[in-house]
Amino acid sequence: MQLSKRLQTVADLVTPGNRVADVGCDHAYTSIYLAKHHIAPYIIAMDVNQGPIDRARENIIKYGYDDRIEVRKSDGLEKLNPQEVDTILIAGMGGALTVQILTEYPEVIRNIQELVLQPQAEIHKVRQLLQEQGFIIIAENMVKEDGKYYSMMKAVPVNNSDHAEQYLLTFKEHFLYGRLLLEQRHQILREFLLWDFGICEDIIKTLTEVESEHSLQRQKEIEERMHSIGCGLKYFDV
Repeated sequence: MQLSKRLQTVADLVTPGNRVADVGCDHAYTSIYLAKHHIAPYIIAMDVNQGPIDRARENIIKYGYDDRIEVRKSDGLEKLNPQEVDTILIAGMGGALTVQILTEYPEVIRNIQELVLQPQAEIHKVRQLLQEQGFIIIAENMVKEDGKYYSMMKAVPVNNSDHAEQYLLTFKEHFLYGRLLLEQRHQILREFLLWDFGICEDIIKTLTEVESEHSLQRQKEIEERMHSIGCGLKYFDV
């Protein structure tokens, strides 16, 4: 069994030795990888739907890790007890859903050592929530797979860091694209920004051919997006 590039990069962010809750586990491939490579001594594979739960259980038994991976049908963190795991891993969900999961059970989040997250959209909302909830993002990565771009991050409680100020998100582009990715001049991020800027240019060209209140409003939104992209690209100026 081999993980996709996206899930491999997510798994690499988990701190070795931590107990992990894999929320929205689907086939449990990430959970199995963490067990196989002795990254996590104990994993709870969780999903809200019965289909993924059944597939996860079958795969876990197939690969022989049912002694280290427990399967639970759970709506988000509903079935997870405080201090039961050290790491919560959420990958492949939308940003809004990720935010919902992280806010529904604050007593669980308060006792966690790290969050490993890979939102599929609205990533700025996730970064904003983390900072509001007293977390700092200490590691980020970005990959391109099958023509799509994916960002992933590791966040820890701010009181666990002696250098929190270097991780705080200050500017709009920090929330949109990730302060660490920008400061590291991550080349996949640069590629994404240039790609997104090109999309914006095409949209603007189409909008200018139609004069209406809606098109003017939409054009303004796209121009603001292009401005943010431009702020992000400045980090890559040498």
